[in-house]
Amino acid sequence: MKYINYKKSELESISIEKFKTSLPELKNVNKTEVLSKWLMKAIDTGLNNNTFTYGQLLPKKAEFAYALGVSLGTIQNVLRILEDNDYIYSKQCIGSILKDRTDKELNIRKQTSKKDFAEEKIKQYIKTNNLLIGDKLPASRQLSRELDITLNTLRSASSSLISDGILEYNKNKELIIKTLNFDTNNKTDETTLVLKVKEDLKNHISKNYNIGDKLESHSKLAKMFNVSMKTIHNALQILAKENILLPRRGAYGTTVINTSEKSAFEPKREMSIFAPAKETAYYHYQRIQTKIKNIIAQEYDIGSKLPSINELSQMLDVSPNIIRKALNNLSKSGIVRFTRGRYGGTYVIDIPESKEQTFRWLAVNPQYSEIMK
Repeated sequence: MKYINYKKSELESISIEKFKTSLPELKNVNKTEVLSKWLMKAIDTGLNNNTFTYGQLLPKKAEFAYALGVSLGTIQNVLRILEDNDYIYSKQCIGSILKDRTDKELNIRKQTSKKDFAEEKIKQYIKTNNLLIGDKLPASRQLSRELDITLNTLRSASSSLISDGILEYNKNKELIIKTLNFDTNNKTDETTLVLKVKEDLKNHISKNYNIGDKLESHSKLAKMFNVSMKTIHNALQILAKENILLPRRGAYGTTVINTSEKSAFEPKREMSIFAPAKETAYYHYQRIQTKIKNIIAQEYDIGSKLPSINELSQMLDVSPNIIRKALNNLSKSGIVRFTRGRYGGTYVIDIPESKEQTFRWLAVNPQYSEIMK
C-alpha cells in the first residue's frame, strides 16, 4: 500500500458554480441517498469531460449546504458515502479530495474517524433515547462514559455538531438539542487511525522481526508510517496489550515477544516486574487518590459535597491536575459523581475503604529477581 500526503496550498479547488447547473429535486425524497447519487454522477461526468481532475478539492461543505438548501449534517453523510465508494479522500484541515480509483495501491490515512465516529454516537444517542428539541444532553463526563469515548473527543464532536446546527448551548451553558433534522449512519467505520496503524505495525513486525528483537524508535516508526509519534505510541500500547510487544523504560526499549508466525516466549522475570507505562504515570496521583478516599471515609457522608478542585489542591499541596485525575478515577470507581449547574460540584455517592496499599514496585534489578521467587 502506498500512502500519500497532500498540502492544501498545492491543491486546486473546484468551484461550486460547476455543480449548480444540474441541481437535483429534493422534495419528498431521502436527501442523503439522492444527493450522494447525484454527486457521484456529477464527478464521473466531470472526470470524463476533463472538467475535473484527480487530486482536486471539492467545494466546502458549507457551500454545498447553502447551494442545495440542506443541513451540514446531510452533506457530511453524503461525503461519507462518497468516501465509502472510493470517490474521495477525506482529510482533516484540508477537505474532500477527488480520488484516483484506477490506482488501487494508492491511499491516504484518514485522521478524522475518531471525531466522526463520536458525532455519530451522539446522534444515535439522541435518536435511541427519543430526545426532543430543547432536551438537555447529560453532562460531558457522564456522556463520555455512557458512549465510551474520551472527554476530549466528545468535546470536539460536540463543537462540530454545534457548527452543524444540531446542538446548541442554553442560558445555563448546557448542551441542548436544536434540531432533529439529521440522518444517522449505523455503518460508521469504527476503525480509527490508531487501529489502522496498529494493524500496519503488526504486519511490519511479523515480516521483519524475530522474537527478542528490539523495535525501532517511535520517531523512526512515525516517519516510516507517515503519522505522528503520539499515534505510534498509542498503536504500540495496543500491541503491548495483545502480548505482541513488551515495552520497557529507558535504553531497554520495546521488544518483540510474539508474532503471527512465531509463538511467544516467556519474558525474563525482571522484565515482567516492570510496571506498564500507564501504571507508572498513575503511581504519582494514586497516593493523592488514597488520601482523598481517607478524607471521604473519615469526614463525609453519602450525598455530601466535596471541596472544589482548587481547594483540594491547596489542602493536599499538589497541582489541580493531579486532583482532577484522582477524582476522575474515584468517579470511575463509583465513589464520587460530578454534576453541573448552579448546584454542581463533586458529590459522594459511596463511602470507600480507608485502608489501601498506596505504593507499587516500578522496576526490579535483575540480580535480585531470582531472590523474589
